[in-house]
Amino acid sequence: MVKKKRPSDEILSIIIDITPEKFKNLSDEFKKDREFVLLAVKANGYCFEYADETIKKDREFILEAVSSSNAGVLRYADESFRKDREIVLSAVKSDGHALQYADQSFAKDREIVLSAVERNGYAIKYADVSFKKDRVIVLAAVQSDALNALGYIDESFKKDREIMLAAVKSNGATLKYADVSFKKDMEIVKTAVKSNSYSLNFVDKTLQNHPDLQKIINNKK
Repeated sequence: MVKKKRPSDEILSIIIDITPEKFKNLSDEFKKDREFVLLAVKANGYCFEYADETIKKDREFILEAVSSSNAGVLRYADESFRKDREIVLSAVKSDGHALQYADQSFAKDREIVLSAVERNGYAIKYADVSFKKDRVIVLAAVQSDALNALGYIDESFKKDREIMLAAVKSNGATLKYADVSFKKDMEIVKTAVKSNSYSLNFVDKTLQNHPDLQKIINNKK
């Protein structure tokens, strides 16, 4: 555990709008300060690219940092930590995109992949192809971020009613990618339009002027 003390006003003024570029231009004193670096990477994990190498090799620090930051911490940590299951699992639970920086073996680890897609559906892109056909994994991904997940799941799921109902609940615009039969399915199209009015454009033309759908649209105005 990184020892914590109350940050000074000077530190807070730096951290409040920290970016990787700003971190890069700080003095080495800051880049070697574990407490400061932890605050910085919690604000923006990609600052870790410019942290001192000793901190990048500090397992205790990495484990704490990945649990409350984005994928940048795992990306720039010492490469050995990309094979450390405890660190990778903690990282993907915080930011599913971290899966892309983990060792390739974890793309076949069901618990890690499921944790990643529950956090960020887009992470299914980095999963083993077998999981893109795994109904539980796919459902979790579309519930999290359907619009980005749908491009990476097996095509058969676009004809799966439960999957597509979850997708349109997440983002109605995903109706565009649904099987044509679902564009005539009143429950699915109503759910889609409630989620995103623009999805009315993807509803079967015979239903676009349906009173129930028009009521939803009018209530959104």
